[in-house]
Amino acid sequence: MDAPIPLEQVLRADTVARQISVGIPAVRSISDHRFPFTPEGAGMLVDKGFCVRMESGAAAHIHYGDDAYARHGVEICTRSETLGADIVVCLGQLDTLDARMVKRGALLLTMVRSAVKDREALAILLRRHVIALGLENLTDAGGNRPFADIIHEIDGRAAMAVASSLLADAVHGKGILLGGVAGVVPCEVTITGSDVAACAAARTALGLGAIVRMFDNNVYKLREALSVLGSGVIGSTMHRKVFDSALASADIVIVTDTEPAVTLTSDRVNMMKRGVICFDLTSEPGRAFPSMPHVDLDLAAPSDTDPSEPVRLCYVNAANTVPRTMAMALSNTFLALLDDLIVCDGVANALKLNKSLRRAAFLFLGKCVNPAVAHLLGVRCVDINLFLQFS
Repeated sequence: MDAPIPLEQVLRADTVARQISVGIPAVRSISDHRFPFTPEGAGMLVDKGFCVRMESGAAAHIHYGDDAYARHGVEICTRSETLGADIVVCLGQLDTLDARMVKRGALLLTMVRSAVKDREALAILLRRHVIALGLENLTDAGGNRPFADIIHEIDGRAAMAVASSLLADAVHGKGILLGGVAGVVPCEVTITGSDVAACAAARTALGLGAIVRMFDNNVYKLREALSVLGSGVIGSTMHRKVFDSALASADIVIVTDTEPAVTLTSDRVNMMKRGVICFDLTSEPGRAFPSMPHVDLDLAAPSDTDPSEPVRLCYVNAANTVPRTMAMALSNTFLALLDDLIVCDGVANALKLNKSLRRAAFLFLGKCVNPAVAHLLGVRCVDINLFLQFS
């Protein structure tokens, strides 16, 4: 009988996948209360296999305690532990101390407008080879901007809700209803632009019964907005006489992003009603009404002015009056974004495969890949497409 012949046997090697950590630090800026996740949204990240760390007390301004997040599997940590995660989600400004705590080579999901406020912190992030994505520049396959559009829509709706409340205030406002009643003419709302924020404001104003006029020199965008909003909105290009007439009779004026940008100088402001309520919903709050006093709705209550002497005021940061709504809306979008990172097996691969992610990047592994940010830092801008091709 032949002796048994030893054969090779495949040895199974078990590998343990490293869990990706997501850090959610508190936003320390007093003028920005945007928060990225509700407890349910953070819990869904945990269910997908992420290790979610949140700074203690970070969600207090959206009226959620640490316990609500802990019940969904979120680890309540110190600020340094959240900033040391593989992926850091922070919609507010990071200072230099925060930047030094961000893990080398980590992914930072933030807003470019917040990131560029502290040039020194931005330079530290560059030296630490952080990959930073500006969420407002992120687009999807259809060319839509999921994060920017959500913020703009909330901006428009919140602006009209605040304006309605200010008008109805019998002490500091006019004590009138936005939509009027039978026998009483409704208030007039003048909106410049026809983007997401403008359409959201117009739709809300129409629902409250106001007379709405929308102005935009981009006839194609204006036509598209009017077809969505219906015949209740009066649309026009910015013909000087027509526009000035609308400004003079408006109770509420809302300026959104247009091309070119609209700036209402003192001569046009002076023709408006005393006590007119103005909102600057542009990407550069304060630019649209340079001669007006500005009220940051995230910092101040309605102005305590003498009702017999109404003044013209410009309000900014309307969306920050409803931070919980913002968190609920952003949670869904963040889940979709982080899903893409999982599918692509890493940030570098996701950037190679996803053109919209590349457009949103402004820092990449020690290189500045956004011309405006590079100019601010005084460094050379690198084309991220070439960088990824040869990396």
